[in-house]
Amino acid sequence: MPTLLRLRQICLAAPRLAPVVDDLQAILGLKVCYRDPGVLRFGLENALMPVGTDFLEVVAPVRDDTAVTRFVRRTNGHGGYMAIFQSDDPRGGQARAAALGVRTAHEIDRPGLYINAQLHPRDCRAAFIELGDSPGGEDRRTGTWWPAGPDWQAGFCTEHTRRLLGIVLESPTPASLLAHWAAILDLPAAGDAPLMVDGVRIAAEAGPAEVMGAVELAVADVAATLERAVDRGLWVQGNSFHLAGVHFRLQHGD
Repeated sequence: MPTLLRLRQICLAAPRLAPVVDDLQAILGLKVCYRDPGVLRFGLENALMPVGTDFLEVVAPVRDDTAVTRFVRRTNGHGGYMAIFQSDDPRGGQARAAALGVRTAHEIDRPGLYINAQLHPRDCRAAFIELGDSPGGEDRRTGTWWPAGPDWQAGFCTEHTRRLLGIVLESPTPASLLAHWAAILDLPAAGDAPLMVDGVRIAAEAGPAEVMGAVELAVADVAATLERAVDRGLWVQGNSFHLAGVHFRLQHGD
């Protein structure tokens, strides 16, 4: 197991960027800390927002021939796109995944800045798994996280949304999916019990297809957050609202 492993960033795919980012800022009180000009070469635009000391990213196509476009159409707009893990040994994790038959879809090698491996979603099942090392990022609050830009701390705000609690995968065979992710990430698995990664959970529930179906957040005021979601015209059910293909499940957090 790598010495450092954190679920650091969730990436959602949307047909259009601005409406989703506007909704997330209005409902959750998030602030955009970075827009990566480098994703334009893939026909995309993006925005990253700190969620406590972790990150929520939204990507959207600016061309019609992108992988994000195909993903949104293939899933009918349901499901998160990537789960991005901070790791101090992404190449070791990449090799371990390859031994399990999991292909690498893309990799970045920028010594001193960021080294990563994006693992193929078809082989990972449910979503991309990305392993990334950002040198100098050991301290979660003050350290670097290269994908979020050089000044991500300027967007840090926990007035309304406190932190990321976890994600929920969906599958016709949830225990099998959890075991597969556990093997890729070198984590212990115990049937249908959630995987725990540095205090953040990865759970799985029964569903008709394999997708990342929910993001779990701690917020200061669940009722007020849901009221803002209703005001934005979103579907609210119980303690969750639906946006950009996933259910945002809310819990009270200090």
